[in-house]
Amino acid sequence: MVKGIRFLKGHGTENDFVILPDPDGLLELSAAQVALLCDRRAGLGADGVLRVVRAEAHPEAKPHAATAGWFMDYRNADGSIAEMCGNGVRVFARYLVQAGLAEPGDLAVATRAGIRRVRVPAEGDVTVDMGRALLPGPETGIEVAVGERHWPAHNVNMGNPHAVAFVEDLADAGDLYTAPEVTPAAVYPEGVNVEFVVDRGPRHVAMRVHERGSGETRSCGTGTCAVMVATARRDGVDPAVTGEPATYTVDVPGGRLVITERPDGGIEMTGPAVILAEGELDADWLARV
Repeated sequence: MVKGIRFLKGHGTENDFVILPDPDGLLELSAAQVALLCDRRAGLGADGVLRVVRAEAHPEAKPHAATAGWFMDYRNADGSIAEMCGNGVRVFARYLVQAGLAEPGDLAVATRAGIRRVRVPAEGDVTVDMGRALLPGPETGIEVAVGERHWPAHNVNMGNPHAVAFVEDLADAGDLYTAPEVTPAAVYPEGVNVEFVVDRGPRHVAMRVHERGSGETRSCGTGTCAVMVATARRDGVDPAVTGEPATYTVDVPGGRLVITERPDGGIEMTGPAVILAEGELDADWLARV
């Protein structure tokens, strides 16, 4: 008989995840096991893994337990640990409500990048307060290269690092099977997510992304926020200066997200979050890795 580990599968604008309910924090996952789960031929297939743990049961989240009941332990497809995933936190919150672990409405989720507040209706799109964007600098000198071509890039941090490059055509990004070269490398000692951006209309852009540890994905939530901020500053728009919120539409290969930056610097991202399947993993199969 199969000794099962329960899992679910979900996605946000086709950025897809394996969800592992582990309320008591008993499931130990190696990087190799995460990579196998995310393998699209030998495993379940996903851009990453969302482990659902009570905040009080996880040492990294325990200090936040009074504010947020649940901790999103996010792993990239290669098994590496990531600070934050914008699409992932929407899917995570949708799972909590669908599973009856939280009520529809406003809830707080603990992540390695801090508390994220999420608005989850009973049905429809989910909105997450992604916190403030940091523009840590340097403001000039960063470049992204694909083959012989290179572009200046904007350094934006959304709890994880991003290099945002504006290009004429999204095909300029190449196949994105391997990470684009970003210089100087010392700016991003732990690697970086790279976004390639084109204009589609007033306050409307489209992007492709290479996520560190996962390769090209169909969407990147923190990436769309970084792109919105970089585009707004390029356009001379800064809500902290004008006192008015600014909203941009960001198209990704997997759909569309709407990003709003408030005058206080907070950024809200709104988009779909879908739970599409659930089942059981063979624990012995996973343990062989």
